[in-house]
Amino acid sequence: MSTSAESRVRLLDLAEALPGAAALRRRGYELLSLPAGSSVVDVGCGTGRAAAELAGRDFRPVGVDLDEEMVAEARRRWPGLDVRTGDAYRLPLDDGSVAGYRADKVFHELADPRRALAEAARVLAPGGVAVLVGQDWDTFVIDADDRPLTRAIVHARADTVTNPWAARRYRTLLLAAGFRDPTVEVHTAVLTDPAMLPILLGLGAAARDAGAVTRDQADSWADEQRQRARDGWMFLAVPLFLASARRP
Repeated sequence: MSTSAESRVRLLDLAEALPGAAALRRRGYELLSLPAGSSVVDVGCGTGRAAAELAGRDFRPVGVDLDEEMVAEARRRWPGLDVRTGDAYRLPLDDGSVAGYRADKVFHELADPRRALAEAARVLAPGGVAVLVGQDWDTFVIDADDRPLTRAIVHARADTVTNPWAARRYRTLLLAAGFRDPTVEVHTAVLTDPAMLPILLGLGAAARDAGAVTRDQADSWADEQRQRARDGWMFLAVPLFLASARRP
């Protein structure tokens, strides 16, 4: 595995271990509302954890990821799991071949989410269910002394994301794609453990690299967050949206 792939795997493992992450995945499985034995595609499956958990719930999962190294890692971690290389716009599945579609933290990476949902509708059987999960990148809630600077950092980081408002648009996107009976839930992850400090430092570094704040501003903000982590005062809250809808 390449160094960059190893870094991506570490970040994914960190995200999947965040407080409440397992409960959020379970809620997404519940929203599928499908009987045991149903086939479900997990788009952007990464290292395969969710697909493996779906298999443990007696579903028949198919993991799909664009990253061949992630696919290889998923196959290594979960021998026998059906994991395929493919992207959200061209899934390696036949028309109407699955009952469930799941995409977790994927749509903010897509320039054309409507096209991805059209592909979801293609592979879903009539009555099939789509579940989308993700964070809104403009609504990270951070405790800090300098409010204008913190706002600037959050918004600058959001602007580096391909589609930072994808999660707040889930309902509209599903309706526009012809899905029925959409529901949306919001679950907020509250992160106060110093182990989560790299997430905050990454926000500041991204804003600095984008030219939205100066190096001195980013360094000062990062120093404050490090001190908050040492003092037990660190606070980051991330709203996570879960949407579900049914294909006609």
